[in-house]
Amino acid sequence: MALKKPYLDIPGTTIFDAEQSRKGYHLNQFCMSLMKASNRERFKQDQRAYLDEWPMSEAQKLAVLARDLNACIALGGNIYFLAKIGATDGRSFQQMAGSMTGMTEAEYRTMMINGGRSVEGNRVLGEDGDAQPHRQPQGQAGQTAGKDN
Repeated sequence: MALKKPYLDIPGTTIFDAEQSRKGYHLNQFCMSLMKASNRERFKQDQRAYLDEWPMSEAQKLAVLARDLNACIALGGNIYFLAKIGATDGRSFQQMAGSMTGMTEAEYRTMMINGGRSVEGNRVLGEDGDAQPHRQPQGQAGQTAGKDN
């Protein structure tokens, strides 16, 4: 029986849960292998050959080769593991995040300095105040909407 996952309706967001962890296990292990200088060198020498040593899906391998971090995340990658690919390429986390949003590094930095992304479009689908029961009064004295229960 599948678990209910109400958090799956957050637009544009992939939650790294147990299912994503299982899906991305070998992708994330590949990323962690890049912590060793010898593995980074082997990867840089022949990326496809190095990836083929890992039992990853073809889609995962192609996403790594394309440096499509959004696809890697959708395929089970964890951003903290995927950062090892960026480091191998000499890219900062800020550069990687910018590429994931379609922004340049400077545009991404400016956005973050100015308070981050707008919350518009980043709500639970259908959210109008009653979509988050954990934030609603539960009928007990002293509890108010907006208070975590």
